[in-house]
Amino acid sequence: MRDTFIRELTELAAGDPRIVLVTGDLGFGVFEEFARRYPRQFLNAGVAEQNMTGLATGMALEGRVVFTYSIGNFPTLRCLEQIRNDAAYHDANVKIVSIGGGFSYGQLGISHHATEDISILRALPGLTVVVPADVWEVRGATRALVNTPGTCYLRLDKSMAPATHRESDEYRLGRARLVQDGRDLTIVATGGILAVALEAAEELSRSHGLTVRLLSMHTVKPLDIGALAAAARETGGVLTLEEHTVEGGLGGAVAEALLEQRAIPRAFIRVGLRAGFSSAVGSQEYLRTVYGLDKRAVVGAALGMLGR
Repeated sequence: MRDTFIRELTELAAGDPRIVLVTGDLGFGVFEEFARRYPRQFLNAGVAEQNMTGLATGMALEGRVVFTYSIGNFPTLRCLEQIRNDAAYHDANVKIVSIGGGFSYGQLGISHHATEDISILRALPGLTVVVPADVWEVRGATRALVNTPGTCYLRLDKSMAPATHRESDEYRLGRARLVQDGRDLTIVATGGILAVALEAAEELSRSHGLTVRLLSMHTVKPLDIGALAAAARETGGVLTLEEHTVEGGLGGAVAEALLEQRAIPRAFIRVGLRAGFSSAVGSQEYLRTVYGLDKRAVVGAALGMLGR
């Protein structure tokens, strides 16, 4: 995902001198080509994420489209006040990029487990929150964010789902992507954990005869309320899946939207983190197993929701 993002941004910067990339002293291996080709559009702010966000806001208010970049929680939670008061309050064209959503940096412990960022940034007025699941969505999101006014958050993952897009698919911010259709239940997933949703859907079909509608909710804010309301009306239940806390994340957003629309699903469950802070360390795959985010857990949650 990271490599796809920087390749796409490098192409876009060739024809758009407004684009500026600011790094918090990270990513030099992948940024080498960008920095060589566009030295006046690249800046290393050092290990100073608050300053990075302030610099980005100033440049954005002067007409630039500024991407800030760091890993895990560093470009988000470490500089939350600057994101809120400087960038978002002024509707500045600052695009915050975090590589390492969820348990991507699982071996490095709680400081690098980005598992509350969606909830926190979703709460900021006017801020767009984008969480692509695969490289096709990363390409689409990068292009869309350049042309989306205001402050945006792009959450990238070390894991990613396999290619599932069709030739006819069109990437649109705020519109869920229908990965496959079904009637028995809907799984709504965001981010690279869509790969687990695909595995679970296959298992539910093969072993239990269930047809699964699978939505990639690559934009968490604004949310595709129409697709969610249709899923609630047309399928036997809605299950949300995210590598993130269920409190205020995708699951919370979906529940809020459905209730306000009076589109009450026959059954509903949120699959995400519920056990407080993640105290375990290990690979992303291992931590998904520890915290009930693997295929087995999703299949079990779906069957339990449907009373199977």
